[in-house]
Amino acid sequence: MPGTDAPYRRYVALGDSQTEGLGDGDEATGLRGFADRLAEHLAHHNPGLSYANLAVRGRLAAQVHAEQLAPALSLRPDLATVVAGVNDLLRPRFDADHVAHHLEAMFAALTAQGARVATLTFPDPARITLLARPLAPRAVALNQRIREAAGRHGVTVAETSRHPVVADPRLWSTDRLHASPLGHQRIAAALAHALGLPGTDDAWTHPLPPPATPVLTGWRAAPAELRWTATFLGPWLTRRLRGRSSGDGHTAKRPDLGPVDARRPG
Repeated sequence: MPGTDAPYRRYVALGDSQTEGLGDGDEATGLRGFADRLAEHLAHHNPGLSYANLAVRGRLAAQVHAEQLAPALSLRPDLATVVAGVNDLLRPRFDADHVAHHLEAMFAALTAQGARVATLTFPDPARITLLARPLAPRAVALNQRIREAAGRHGVTVAETSRHPVVADPRLWSTDRLHASPLGHQRIAAALAHALGLPGTDDAWTHPLPPPATPVLTGWRAAPAELRWTATFLGPWLTRRLRGRSSGDGHTAKRPDLGPVDARRPG
C-alpha cells in the first residue's frame, strides 16, 4: 500500500452525485467536483497519474457496491475514494447498519487488493437546513459506523462533519444537497490533508470571511425555506414516490483510467 511519500499512479473514485461533481460546473461545461479536484492535486505531485470516476448520481450505497466495486477492482487502483450513504440517509427507511455493510465491503475489497482508501464523514443536515432536523440522528449513526468500518480496514477518514465551517451556506449549492464549487474545493482539501499529501494543511477547516450580506435566521428565513421546499424538496419527494432517481439514464463520466490536467488545487 502506498505511503504518503510513495507516488500514486491510479486513482479511482466511487460514489454518488457528490463524487460525480454535482454543484461544481454543469452539464454543458462539464462537472468537476471534489474527486476531479483531488485528482488534479495528485497529478500535480504525481506526473503520469491516471484517474477514473465511476460515480453516478442518485445511487444508494448498495448500488455503488453492486455497480462500481468490480469495475474499480479491475482498474487496480493504488488510491480509491469511497463516498456514499447520503442518498440512503434521505430515504424513509434508513438502516445505518445496512449502509455500513456495503461501505465496509468496498473498504475490505479495495484494501485487500493493496489500494489505499479514503472516505469522509457527513455534516449534520440540520445545520444546513432546519427542515432536515429529523435526519440529524441518522447522520450521527452513519458517521459512527463509517469510522468503525474504516478503522477495521485501515481506511483514511476525512472528518468533515466536525468543523463548523461545513454548515456555511456558501459551501452548498442552492439545492442544499450538493456542495458548491467552494464546497467541493474544501472536500478535496480535506481528503488531501487526511491522506497527508504534499502541500496540504488544515486550512480547509478555517471559517470563511463574514458574508457581505447577513445570513437570515429564524422567521426571517421562512420565505427562503418555502422557496427551497417548492423548488428542490418537492420535486425530490415526487421522484421518490414515483420510484425514479436523478441517476436514471446516467452512467459514469470517467469509466476508464485516463490522464489528468495537473492544475494546482483551487
